[in-house]
Amino acid sequence: MKTLLFLAALFSNFNALAEEAKIETKEEWRSTVLTEATIAKIQEAKYQYKKCVSDEMQKPEYQKQDSRFATDGVMRKCEVELAKMREVYLGEKVPAPIADRHLKQLRTQVTRSALENLMFAEAARKSGQPDTKQ
Repeated sequence: MKTLLFLAALFSNFNALAEEAKIETKEEWRSTVLTEATIAKIQEAKYQYKKCVSDEMQKPEYQKQDSRFATDGVMRKCEVELAKMREVYLGEKVPAPIADRHLKQLRTQVTRSALENLMFAEAARKSGQPDTKQ
């Protein structure tokens, strides 16, 4: 008798979970919603962000600092460009968590690349390499 009641309770809980799963799948965002124009806007914003980081890294004030502090300064200055990309996503009705996840991924990739470049430049300066900016 207890086994029968346990199975009935388990089955009813399973049905409830299945219904919740159906509801969640109906509200999922599909990546194919973005139009070509939207993708072009996002790529342009991404280009502007990377260009900002590259331009900031060239400034002499960052060449005198420790590479970690310089990278932090560069990334803070270019955060405005990243916010523009977020506005494009939200304007196209992309859910905020998905947009934020992509922006975090992009920020991490660009930060790693910038840190690597600044560390290389710092190591070259410390080793006495001649300045290659000509």
